[in-house]
Amino acid sequence: MAPERPAATATDDAVRRGELAAFLRSRRERITPEQAGLVRGPRRRTPGLRREEVAQLASVGVTWYTWLEQARPIQVSAQVLDSVARALFLDRAERSHLFALAGTADPLPGTEPAGVPPELRLLLEQLEPFPACVQNARYDILAWNSAYQELICDLTALRPEDRNCLWIHYTGLVRYGDPRDWQDAKESMAAKFRAAMAEHLAEPAWKCLLKRLQDASPEFREQWARHEVVPPAAANRPRTFHHPRLGTLRLTFNNLWTGPRPGTRLLTFTPVDDETHERLRALAPSPSSYPSPA
Repeated sequence: MAPERPAATATDDAVRRGELAAFLRSRRERITPEQAGLVRGPRRRTPGLRREEVAQLASVGVTWYTWLEQARPIQVSAQVLDSVARALFLDRAERSHLFALAGTADPLPGTEPAGVPPELRLLLEQLEPFPACVQNARYDILAWNSAYQELICDLTALRPEDRNCLWIHYTGLVRYGDPRDWQDAKESMAAKFRAAMAEHLAEPAWKCLLKRLQDASPEFREQWARHEVVPPAAANRPRTFHHPRLGTLRLTFNNLWTGPRPGTRLLTFTPVDDETHERLRALAPSPSSYPSPA
């Protein structure tokens, strides 16, 4: 006699899809068009956003999103759920609830262990005043020192998922970099990211980041379409920073791998000349320089 578990499982799945549909509708109806940057038409009767507006904001198909709100048994990927969560302005608790209802692991950085041991964080402190950070293969910034934050951007003010070098560069958040240098840096990072992604094509966190970058930056989309690849250990040329207080800083950077294969790495900036070395001494560390990502 066949076990009854499959029927129970199917019932559970249907209940969960229904809960997911109701949750999405409730979040959609609470957002005004103005909050989403849309124009409110004179004939609008729908409370909050329309389904097609959410689909447009999330860059997903209208039919697919409609089926999702109708609790139909469709496939839901992590990267698409991530886009929907952003379109609906979900906070961390709501986002976790969304992914739990969908039965999908959340690829958001910060929902998994940062993996930076205390010894490595201590090394970041000891490297002051040289800018340094710890990155993973996706260019997520896992830890940093005060000098690095002073040169790149205010990392503590960013959401955990935005603490990513590709995101920071392609969305124009870099503070003092020379535009000519950073154009080269962006193209190099995109090519290295593509090379590294070959080993992570099925991983939601990688696909989620790729979709975010493609949605946010036409420049990244154009670069990605070229299919250029650069090995992770490729040499890096010096970078120039124009700091308003310290003047011109010329730095070169190196990747120090923390394991036997390229992956998590300690990225260090060192001065090219004595003048830059002396100017870096003015980058005094602050008490909140070494936060643990939320």
